[in-house]
Amino acid sequence: MDRQMYHYAPVSKALAELAKKGYTTDFNLEEERIVNTPDDFTIEHIYRYEGETDPADEATVYGVEAKDGTKGVFVASHGAYTEKSAAKVLHEMSIQGREDN
Repeated sequence: MDRQMYHYAPVSKALAELAKKGYTTDFNLEEERIVNTPDDFTIEHIYRYEGETDPADEATVYGVEAKDGTKGVFVASHGAYTEKSAAKVLHEMSIQGREDN
């Protein structure tokens, strides 16, 4: 996971920047795919947005690539990290990547 890049930007800017890089699939619509086959995905970019006044405004935008070459985004809000959610799977992947370095 050496390629992980952490950025701090508003969600709209993160999505626009990732779209320019070819990350066009909305993986929020394919959440079960990430949960069921996490080994098929790598996180290429992570954008974090921290709400200036309200922690509930926090969000993380993941630039994700599937083994089949599909590039897309997954947006996780502050409260999205439930036990069997794609947000939790991706968060654990990002932590694992940092620990491996």
